[in-house]
Amino acid sequence: MKIDEIDRRILNTLQRTGRISNADLAETVNLSPSACHRRVQQLEKKKIIKDYVALLDAREVDRKTTVFVEITLSGQADDVLDAFEREVRLIPDVLECHLMAGTADYVLKVVASDTEDFARIHRRYLSRLPGVAQLQSNFALRTVFKTTALPI
Repeated sequence: MKIDEIDRRILNTLQRTGRISNADLAETVNLSPSACHRRVQQLEKKKIIKDYVALLDAREVDRKTTVFVEITLSGQADDVLDAFEREVRLIPDVLECHLMAGTADYVLKVVASDTEDFARIHRRYLSRLPGVAQLQSNFALRTVFKTTALPI
């Protein structure tokens, strides 16, 4: 599907204000409500709009500590990578997992209530992941900015 300028305006608006009504969205992007609704449905059907979610304030739900964990595995065989990826998905405190090129094999974004909570996550989950040879944890001191909006 080719994304035109109207689709871009729709997507940019929805990324920043996901609960906007169709009537308000249509007005914002200068379309009729029915044309706007059809375009949003097409964007959903083509999986350009993947889902709708509520973004929570981590501090308000006692997840004020963010830790980026670099993980080096003992090997690069498919079975080692597959086993690691299968198990890391099961850890509720891991928000993101990225396979990397560079010194670490994976980088995880982990949230915890504090350093003691992270120690629990480390002991209970991270250190038990299959194939892990080395872990390095980097604590974020402050989030300067954060967005989920993709530039389009």
